[in-house]
Amino acid sequence: MQALFDLQGKVAIVTGGSRGIGAMIAQGFVAAGARTYITARKQAELEATAAELSKQGECIAISSDLSTMEGIENFVAEIQARESQVDILVNNAGATWGQPIDEFTEQGWDRVMDLNTKSIFFLSQKLLPLLRKGASAEDRSRIINIASINGLTNPNMENYSYSASKAAVIHLTTHMAARLIKDNVLVNGIAPGFFPSKMTAFILDHDEQAAAASVPAGRVGTPEDAAGTAIYLSSRASAFVNGHTIVLDGGQVANAH
Repeated sequence: MQALFDLQGKVAIVTGGSRGIGAMIAQGFVAAGARTYITARKQAELEATAAELSKQGECIAISSDLSTMEGIENFVAEIQARESQVDILVNNAGATWGQPIDEFTEQGWDRVMDLNTKSIFFLSQKLLPLLRKGASAEDRSRIINIASINGLTNPNMENYSYSASKAAVIHLTTHMAARLIKDNVLVNGIAPGFFPSKMTAFILDHDEQAAAASVPAGRVGTPEDAAGTAIYLSSRASAFVNGHTIVLDGGQVANAH
């Protein structure tokens, strides 16, 4: 039973890994024994996170801008130079944008869709040779796409490109999963609810108690919640799970229906 969640010797990549849910997942991977690469745009913040996580295991920082094809290709080239195979890819990098519907700009649409949806597909595509390399029917590689409950229910905020992008991630996860299981790559998703992050900081700073009270579980998400779910989806424990998005929200979506 202990081996069900074992990641010893695995090579993992977490995009948007310098803070928020990405850093929570990366911390879990490092503690579970995976050599973990984290990437984000801001190098100083990224290296600080890698230094902190390296106290528990092996964490390597590579800065990148995954919102462009050039940025994706440069990042993949860095990984190819260091690794002969990749076992786990967590597509977590994301952005949001809020504007009233009458003022919502093309920039706000494209910036969010490019990073939240387009980059997931093309980074996965470019890393497929490394994901296929060590995969077998007995031990498949994993792709985990980070969606959001905003892609499942109306967020009641003016973040139109964000909710659209996350709904797309959920469907893309299913579509990719159906194709890539033939290559011994499992694809699943996580749709987080309320977790502390840069995106939710303005709410938590305003009234953290009210934010927690809005969740049926009576609290916001913790690092253990994020890391535990990602470790499950990366390990032997989930070897028969493919094409699904786990809603990690303390009951918010269930309570919305």
